[in-house]
Amino acid sequence: MKESMWGYLIIALGVSIIVILLLVQNLTTTSQQDYYLSKEVVSSAMLEAIDAGTYRQSGQVVMSKDKFVSIVTRRFAESVSPDRTYQLEFYDIHENPPMATVKISTTTGESVVNETLLASDINTYITNI
Repeated sequence: MKESMWGYLIIALGVSIIVILLLVQNLTTTSQQDYYLSKEVVSSAMLEAIDAGTYRQSGQVVMSKDKFVSIVTRRFAESVSPDRTYQLEFYDIHENPPMATVKISTTTGESVVNETLLASDINTYITNI
């Protein structure tokens, strides 16, 4: 009987620690996570949006605006957390030479801590050439 009570206690402590970790993870968000995700998505999308036919014919590196926007949107949507709200805004997209600025606004869910409503908004700007 004594050993089974210790087993129940250890299982209860493990479950409570997992619940606490999940709650803390949902409350915290870092701009560093958003920055590195945005940086990788934008740089890989720029490489993929380069028009290979124009490069073969004239030797100029030209990026397609429409293809860039669709690739960034698709890749970013595949990689983000579903419990946050994201907004993508595109600025200064140039085809020749390839350059783009993307603003990613992140809004986490609202949480109540000590009768105070907490919500965080993070704006990340990525400029890639």
